[in-house]
Amino acid sequence: MSGPNIELYVRKNCDKCKEAEEIVGRVGKDVPFTLKSVDIASSEDLFRRYKQDVPMIFINGKKSFKFRVSADEFRNRVRKESIKAGISKVMKKKKAVAKA
Repeated sequence: MSGPNIELYVRKNCDKCKEAEEIVGRVGKDVPFTLKSVDIASSEDLFRRYKQDVPMIFINGKKSFKFRVSADEFRNRVRKESIKAGISKVMKKKKAVAKA
């Protein structure tokens, strides 16, 4: 199981970004998720959108953290998304069985 999709928007020379990367990395050792780290300088559009708002963390496409993240809160939100995905999967299986 790969877990939720996490997108971490950062920029170089950003202390809060480094801190967020470290926290996400630590939590990733305990809780499975797929991580995509994005340097906002890689795109003019991203830079324009997020230059004052990094670090920014999205969980399954939803903005979840801006500027600061705590390990406990991040871990809890990732786990909640994993549980939601598991429940959704079970419900889909039940519907498929009921139709058969």
